[in-house]
Amino acid sequence: MPVKRLKVKEKFELRKKMEIIRRCFTLFILVIILQVGEGKLSQAFYNSTCPNVESIVRKVVEEKFSQTFVTVPATLRLFFHDCFVEGCDASIMIASPNGDAEKDAPDNLSLAGDGFDTVIKAKKAVEAKCPKVVCCADILAIATRDVIVLAGGPSFEVELGRRDGFVSKASRVAGQLPGANFNLSQLNSMFAQHNLTQTDMIALSGAHTVGFSHCSHFANRFYSFSPSSPVDPDLDPTYVKQLKQACPQNVDPSIAINMDPVTPRTFDNKYFKNLVAKKGLFTSDEVLYTNRASRPTVVRFSKKQNVFKEAFIAAMRKLGRDFHEIQSPIHFPSRIKKNNAIRKCEVGHFSD
Repeated sequence: MPVKRLKVKEKFELRKKMEIIRRCFTLFILVIILQVGEGKLSQAFYNSTCPNVESIVRKVVEEKFSQTFVTVPATLRLFFHDCFVEGCDASIMIASPNGDAEKDAPDNLSLAGDGFDTVIKAKKAVEAKCPKVVCCADILAIATRDVIVLAGGPSFEVELGRRDGFVSKASRVAGQLPGANFNLSQLNSMFAQHNLTQTDMIALSGAHTVGFSHCSHFANRFYSFSPSSPVDPDLDPTYVKQLKQACPQNVDPSIAINMDPVTPRTFDNKYFKNLVAKKGLFTSDEVLYTNRASRPTVVRFSKKQNVFKEAFIAAMRKLGRDFHEIQSPIHFPSRIKKNNAIRKCEVGHFSD
């Protein structure tokens, strides 16, 4: 009997030790996962796995740009809309058969197809050279930098290593994107959610120098601004005439006009010069100049293009770091496998 009791006790102690070892191992794995998830993006992330990824993407973007200039504002806007909802994870690229993905939200229906097409083609080219390695989120980030450069804007190093998102719901978009009628307080509050300062917000607004918008988003400024004045007094009278000619009442809702009436195909600081001249298309544009708190920055950017471009680069890099977790080709190869990553870059498929 004593011998049997001893064996039972030994088995119990062994099981106890094994349970402790199992828990310690689980904790060890969890720590590794958290460290990877909290890691930093790196310009050299694909140096060993896909060293030519940037040149591959650039070639595709250049070809798309040669076909249509819309590639520039379309890709830029796609990047912003992606980052402001769920972070920079390419969830904007996911399509749902039920029409309830991010891209299907009312605020995203006006996103030009050329932006999606640019990323899809770039992903296909990258897959041909580096299968199952590069995520769509990084491809969108690289392509965005490239269109800025092609339009005459500043070049900058793109930090890489994001993960493609698996959540894409239209219901999560509302209230996450800045509105055309936002005031300064609303703009600052929304951008602050992405760790962006007022200066960052103003610099990123400068991307409107190559943007375009549909008449319905701003026509109220010169047709029905207020009961006492149908025209916004903060609009230049000559500019109002131009806007009315381009956007007559009851105009086709598909009609869009350039946000920069002077140099719409050049990424420069003309946007800020326009604000000073009362030629900001959106209320949320012009308020950057009419509000005393933000006016000094607008004036500075309007006078010194290099200062604006430096601030824009800094803001873009900060926005690009708005991600939930990064890739790790060593620990998480399944997260960038082909049947997941490709879907993010193919409109018409849904990642479930």
